[in-house]
Amino acid sequence: MSDLQDKWDAAYRNTSTPVSPAEVLSQHQYLLPKHGNALDLACGQGGNAILLAESGLDADAWDISSVALQLLQQEAAEKGLSITTRQCNISAETLTTQTYDVIVICRFLDRTLCNAIMAALKPGGLLFYQTFTRNKLDQQGPSNPEYLLANNELLRLFSPLSVIFYQEYAKLGDVRFGNRNEACFIGQK
Repeated sequence: MSDLQDKWDAAYRNTSTPVSPAEVLSQHQYLLPKHGNALDLACGQGGNAILLAESGLDADAWDISSVALQLLQQEAAEKGLSITTRQCNISAETLTTQTYDVIVICRFLDRTLCNAIMAALKPGGLLFYQTFTRNKLDQQGPSNPEYLLANNELLRLFSPLSVIFYQEYAKLGDVRFGNRNEACFIGQK
């Protein structure tokens, strides 16, 4: 077991946070295809995988934490859903080309995976991505800039994809409203 796996296993062992999908996915669920293969990458407790399976997609959910995946399997069983889980340290080699109609990533950032993520999408496939920015309003999420997006960085990282939706509010306007800590992106291959 790695230090990273230990860290995330401990975090999920001690969580009482309810499982919910990413805002970018739940608010744009109507864009999902009626059927196909979907991946919730770095899924945690699998809120995105649950929504994808409930939408009729064949959902895979990958994470480094066996504890998170066990919690996801329990939730899926209670809802009568079939979700294929895989415990792995996510790398470019774990992603196979043209496999998924939908990939969802929330609160996970590894810039070295961008090309492999795009390659794993089938033609016409959708990427839903939401993660923390450097220009966030509070201390929620990581503090290490390596795990935080620069302004408009998702647009640059996934520039080969057609932009369907992009949101990055930061400190513009009335900061009491809207998701101020994360950028949200939907792109199509």
